[in-house]
Order: sequence, then structure tokens, then C-alpha cells
Amino acid sequence: MKKILAVLAAAVLCFGAFAQEEEKEMKTGWSFGVLPTATYSVDNGFQAGAFGDVYYYGDGGTYPDPLHKISWEGSYFTHSHRMRLYLAYDSKYLIPNMRVNASVTYMNDPLYSIWGFNGAAATQNYDVWGNRDMYAPGTTDNVNYYGMSREMLRILANFQGRITDNLNWAAGMNFWKWNLGAMKDNGVDVNGNKQFYNTTATLYNFLSNSGVLTDAEKNGGISLELNAGLVYDTRDMEAAPNKGIWAEAYLNGNFIGTPYLKACMYFRHYISIPIPIPAGNPVFAYRLALQHTIAGETPLYMVQNNPLLVQRNMISEGFGSSNTIRGLRENRILADGMAWANTELRIKLVKFTLANQYFYIAVNPFFDAGIITKPYKADAMAKIAAPDGKVYDPVFNALTGTTDPIYDPAKIKTLIYSGGAGLKIAMNQNFIVSADFAKCFTPGMDAGLWIGIGINYQF
Repeated sequence: MKKILAVLAAAVLCFGAFAQEEEKEMKTGWSFGVLPTATYSVDNGFQAGAFGDVYYYGDGGTYPDPLHKISWEGSYFTHSHRMRLYLAYDSKYLIPNMRVNASVTYMNDPLYSIWGFNGAAATQNYDVWGNRDMYAPGTTDNVNYYGMSREMLRILANFQGRITDNLNWAAGMNFWKWNLGAMKDNGVDVNGNKQFYNTTATLYNFLSNSGVLTDAEKNGGISLELNAGLVYDTRDMEAAPNKGIWAEAYLNGNFIGTPYLKACMYFRHYISIPIPIPAGNPVFAYRLALQHTIAGETPLYMVQNNPLLVQRNMISEGFGSSNTIRGLRENRILADGMAWANTELRIKLVKFTLANQYFYIAVNPFFDAGIITKPYKADAMAKIAAPDGKVYDPVFNALTGTTDPIYDPAKIKTLIYSGGAGLKIAMNQNFIVSADFAKCFTPGMDAGLWIGIGINYQF
């Protein structure tokens, strides 16, 4: 964490050393933003690689919105050994009166974490998470009770067309290929000997052997999601609006493999506050969101997906972490229905010009909250519950030396809430480097000081 803060502080001091200049009326031609992915998270460790955006503004007539935008990333995480490859294209001008958003993503997670189902109902115990100093009973293998592996290929294409000035129809297709299984641990060298995680003393193994995970989902599968709905948009710009409304309502369903249908609704409002700050008026922004399965049950490999009509980041997974409720572990809440709210105040501190590029620095204190609207696999968990209604795993109890349950359905409706603040450095109003720091205040779901570093505002 100290390394991250030092890098961010150095960047702010470096940028702030340049004199401020008024931004010109428009940006023309090509603009490139490239940064090393030298970030850190408690879930995945340090990230090595690079990411960036390529913008084309043409003669500048559409600035600050570009004519074409290409985003990319190639990275590797030291703790989880996650590998990510990503290429995306976004344009409202490729096809007249239609927006095209397409991407290809590959991700490999040999040490992915599954925390259980339905938020606070699932026990979170860090002593048995990625612990190289704890051993599974009767073995010399290390413990990572929440570990499993997953591999994902996603190809998506979404389209929007104009109905009226601010109202669009939207439709799209998302293809997914998943492989799930036990952890794929390369081990670590300790005094000349390799130490490995035990692949059977895990929550994933317990859920598979107890029948909670079906044969059709526990090893992965294929999904072909189709979505259709409406988009209402009055924003003055897209990357960091100063005013306007951005609302979406659509259905998202899978029609091969395990069928399901979700209703998705998002309402985002951006309000300019008339306080005369030289860098620009502060903006109060909030988002109200609902994702709810209305038919079928989502398979394990898709339940963490947060379907969006326009991808702002490479991964749109929830609930928890940078996409929904900040301050939680990655994908900490696995549920078939979730409602949440995000509120933040965006304050531009300073703006300046450097190398013919326009920059500003901003901060964004925020508050997030959410609640489960439809639990996931509640019936399957009830079938293996003890007489008190809770679910126990003898392996978990042996590892922790407790009699604690791994699942308590009485906590499903627990309110989840967190707060924090972020720092943003923006180039040409579009390429925005983001660092958010948050703390979850819900008992049993705290991730300590959560850090999320990437690109763009959350919404």
C-alpha cells in the first residue's frame, strides 16, 4: 500500500508542478493514453503489465466525446496469478445513428476465490484464505479454503440506435466460455521444498460434493446471453459528466446451457453544484441499480456477472469490489438479485496543460450501500443444513478450530454499506486514472482498507 500511495503522490506532485492553462475549445486527431498496470489489491496482489486507451477526435467537432475509442490491457497479478488480455472498441459514429460497443476478453484465474453465497450469510475467515503457514489436517499442504480456479473467454457486441433525441433502443449478444475446477497452484519454494495448497480442503470442494453445485455448472459451461431494452441519456459528456441523466432498463437472458432471465435497471444522475472553483464546478453523482433474476437460476460461472450495455471497464463483475459496492472482497456477494446505490461528490482540484494534453486532478468522497433481493441457491443450501438451519463443513471447523457455520440464512437480508474517497487524474477529459480507498462497515464483510486502482469513474 505504501508503494501505491508513493506512486500516486509522485504523479500528483509532478503534474501539479506545471502551470495551469485554460483548456482549448477542442481536441483533434489522435490521442493516446498508456500506463503501466503497477497496481495492488488485497485479492490479487501486485499487477504487472500495461493498459491504455486510443482516441480519435477527427476535426474535433465531437470533442470531448471521441469519434472512435479503442481500449486494451495485458496484465498479470502476482498473488492470484491472474492473467488478463482485453481489446475493446466503442463508437457512436462507425454506423450512422447507431452506437457499437464490442470487445474480446480472456482471463485465467488459477487461484480464484469463492466466498460463499448471499453476502453476510457466508462466513468470511481470513485465517484460512491463502495461508501458507496453515496446513490441512493430516497433510503438509497449505490452506486456501476459499480457493478454486476459473478460465474465461468472452466475446460481446452491443448496439444502440436512436428513437428520439435522448432515447435509444439497445440490443446485444455476449458469448462466454468458462472452465471451473480446483486450484491450480504452482507452489512456493520453502527451504528447497515446494509447498502447495490442498485442493480438497476447500469450500468449492464442499459445495461440489454436497450437491449444491450441479454437474452442469461445477466444471464450467457455455452461455450465450442476449439483451434488449431502452437507454435514456442526457449527459453533457460520457467519461465524467457534469450534468444529465443516464438510465437503462433491459432484459438479459441466456438461451443455451442453463437458461435464465434477468431484469436490469440503472438510474444515474449527475448534478452540477454552482460553487465557483477555477478547475470546474463540483458534481454530485449517484446511481440506483437493480439486477434481479426473474426466471431460472444463474449457474455458478455466470452469477458474478454484472451485465452492462456499455463496458466502462474490462471486467463487469459484482457484487463487491470496484464495480458495485466498494470496500468488499472481489465478488464477495453471490446472489440472484441485488439492489444497490452509489453516491459521490466529484471535486476538481486543479487543471493544467502538459505536452499539448489537457489534465485535471479530482477527488471523490463516496458512500455505497446494497441489499440482496433474491438469494442464490437457498433451497440447495437448506437441503444440507443442520437442524438449526445453518450449514456446517467439518473441514472448515477442523481448520479453524471452531464450531462456526459456513452459511447462516438469517443474515441474507443484512444491509451492506461502505464509504471512502478516491483520487482521479484525467487526460483530455476521457482517459481517467482512478484510485479509490474504501472501508466496509457491515460486520463479517470487512476487507480492511480496500484499494481499487484502474481507469474511469465507477459510473
